[in-house]
Amino acid sequence: MDSGFCKDVSETDYWRLCSGYFQNQKGNAMHQKEKQVDYISYAVTYILSFTASRTGAVYLAGTVLMAEALFLYLRSYGRTGNLVDLRGLFSLSWVGGEGIACLQLSRLQRDWEIVTWICFFLAYIFFSAGYDFAGRKPQPPAGLGEKEEESEKKRPMQAGRILICIILLGAGSLFCFLLEAVVLGFIPLFSPEPHAYSYFHISGVHYFTVSCILIPALTVLYVRLNDRWNAFRIAVLAAGNLLAAGIPILCVSRFQLLFAVGFAAVVYLMLYRHVTWKMIVAMVVILIPVYVLLTVARRHDITYLNGIFEMKYSKMPIFITQPYIYVANNYENFNCMVRELPEFAMGLRMLFPFFALTGLKFLFPQVTAFPIYTTKEELTTVTLFYDAYYDFGIAGIILLAAVTGCAAAWLGRWVEKSRNPVVYLFYGQAAIYLGLSFFTTWFSNPTTWFWLALTSAMYLFIGYGEKKLFMKRGKKTCQR
Repeated sequence: MDSGFCKDVSETDYWRLCSGYFQNQKGNAMHQKEKQVDYISYAVTYILSFTASRTGAVYLAGTVLMAEALFLYLRSYGRTGNLVDLRGLFSLSWVGGEGIACLQLSRLQRDWEIVTWICFFLAYIFFSAGYDFAGRKPQPPAGLGEKEEESEKKRPMQAGRILICIILLGAGSLFCFLLEAVVLGFIPLFSPEPHAYSYFHISGVHYFTVSCILIPALTVLYVRLNDRWNAFRIAVLAAGNLLAAGIPILCVSRFQLLFAVGFAAVVYLMLYRHVTWKMIVAMVVILIPVYVLLTVARRHDITYLNGIFEMKYSKMPIFITQPYIYVANNYENFNCMVRELPEFAMGLRMLFPFFALTGLKFLFPQVTAFPIYTTKEELTTVTLFYDAYYDFGIAGIILLAAVTGCAAAWLGRWVEKSRNPVVYLFYGQAAIYLGLSFFTTWFSNPTTWFWLALTSAMYLFIGYGEKKLFMKRGKKTCQR
């Protein structure tokens, strides 16, 4: 039989190939239909939420969007088996944050402009479109020990280099923290000033001070790879993680502390792919008291916070109002910018990390002299897409969302293929930023790029000579 493929292929093999081809095509078609369900579901829910909000049914508007966020996350988890899938995290964070904001529990909130609704809708649609364009049929992420060559050995060379990175990060962070404390003459935790944490930084130095928050995630990698333990290694890990928790506490930085814990948790879930209720309860029991204590250390009492948040129900507990306003008001700040922005910045807002890290902001201060539009002076956090709109309007939202979606899909594929364990650090940072898409501008933050640069340096250091090592192992195997 002349099949048109290869003359050496038997008829049985030919039909097997055809069967496999059509099964693959059928699987792709089913996957396409699954994605279409997500888009249609989100569009219908969004229209319902918009209509409900315009008619004053704010609770309905918020509830349907929060339910949709959970639905999209569970769909993503069902396809990938990954609790920290980037698309799922973004869906839960961005769409869920919209739903929380739609509840309008604070007097600071008002009905959004039509342009605001359009921007929020397009942000999710184009992120998903970019993710689908650059991605492929999702697969569960491979754990570090399941990749090629790693089932037999745990790579002592890489484990040793990770330990070196932990030592250097810890020593550098400690030195820079002490330098700032001596030069500035105070430590925020022990300062009576209400906003002392805002002034505790020396330009260029503080980036190194807060880099200790990478240590817990590195520790997770080290424990996974290392099989040789002694007192010195245990002491290094203990000291490094104490610094990673201690410096954010001393700086009264809740975000850095949550980042350090969340970052390590994402890396853990990528490597081990399971979590128990005991772990969740333990994390909550530890983090909530620390978070509250840091709030108190900022000299922010309940009366002060309730005065800023302006909740409609004045007797609402502070442990509800504070996280609520820290989510909801970011969307209000975006709406405030849409309403008041006189002209676009044409890229200068998102180029701030370049001006900051190169020092050009001191030579040309006018390039960074752009006001921030917020509902209240004290509430300055904004969304992931704030600066994109500030620079280019709706076109900026579309471009950033699409590029971010493509990058998220590419990063997921990179993690599946790479032998270098530091890829999990890149993934972990992306997961945090997408999981906090309602809170942070990400790309416009110089610290983000500094941490990514540090991670890149560790990637090169830990992966150096890896190719030669595997070639040598391959030759030995062949000789045997």
